[in-house]
Amino acid sequence: MAMTTNEQAQWHAHLQTPVLYNHHAPIEVESPSIQSVDLNGIMSTPRAAVNEERVLILTPLRDAAPYLSKYFDLLSELTYPHDLIDLAFLVGDSTDDTLAVLSAELDRVQKRTDKLRFHSALIVEKDFGAIVGQSVEERHGFKAQGPRRKAIARARNYLLYTALKPTHSWVYWRDVDIQDSPGKILEDFMDHNKDILVPNIWFHRYENGRDIEGRFDYNSWIESDTGRKLAESLDKDVVLAEGMYRYKEYNTKRKYLVTLGDWRNNKDEEVELDGVGGVNILVKADVHRSGINFPSYAFENQAETEGFAKMAKRAGYQVVGLPNYVVWHIDTEEKRGNLGSRPAY
Repeated sequence: MAMTTNEQAQWHAHLQTPVLYNHHAPIEVESPSIQSVDLNGIMSTPRAAVNEERVLILTPLRDAAPYLSKYFDLLSELTYPHDLIDLAFLVGDSTDDTLAVLSAELDRVQKRTDKLRFHSALIVEKDFGAIVGQSVEERHGFKAQGPRRKAIARARNYLLYTALKPTHSWVYWRDVDIQDSPGKILEDFMDHNKDILVPNIWFHRYENGRDIEGRFDYNSWIESDTGRKLAESLDKDVVLAEGMYRYKEYNTKRKYLVTLGDWRNNKDEEVELDGVGGVNILVKADVHRSGINFPSYAFENQAETEGFAKMAKRAGYQVVGLPNYVVWHIDTEEKRGNLGSRPAY
């Protein structure tokens, strides 16, 4: 039977074979030893809780048994959802019962059935060989600073690289010997949306019935021309630490965060910093993932947390301090001989 051209086109229309260009069949990976991690969705934002962003709290410990009860009391008061928080500790070179007390405290918290328990907890054990003792004189003496800060840097890095997971958006470094801090500290810090953020660190000391509100952490500072010239004159392996204004050996004339603020003023005021202390640091996790860690060697004549800040600034990250947001440290009653003519408060 003869068909017109139009009739032939209609007849063959339902018989067309589909043609796929550049088609790639999916690859099925069945080996259980192969894993895939997609970091593209891991963000650090001011809406962290709403976005269910995971936080890693890191605390290095040495001879810390007396402080752990208070530490966990304050940790339990954090208002950031505890099911989004992972805890990790490094216990090293301790001569007291730090490991046992820590384990008991963690067991007590993690056995809870309410919202106070945390998503997970990790204890890392690593001894580095104690370089200096734990007395105030030994820890804060000038000659101890270089070796001490390098050793602490190693402990921080071991803890960081052991505990950091692909799911973490934020890393919160928190010292064990904090006396008081706001429960909303994580949310308060996240609201600033900075790469690296530190508060001001003070301490309470009562003399003659009066709280003198001492300034504690001189490791958070703004660099000075004097400090830059001093660093240029020093051997590259010399470590300037602890805010050298505290020591008679060097005077950098740096501007210290503790001298700038007051807890009675606007807590959201910001200042850019060149060095930070380690008592309380909130870091966007991608900063650490990008290789910004705690140098256990002299980096621009700084080590540990101050070297960390210098390294971050060199890489283009923001390093910010909150002069009026105060976290209270225990009073260490520093030996005034290290302080030159400046009192400890």
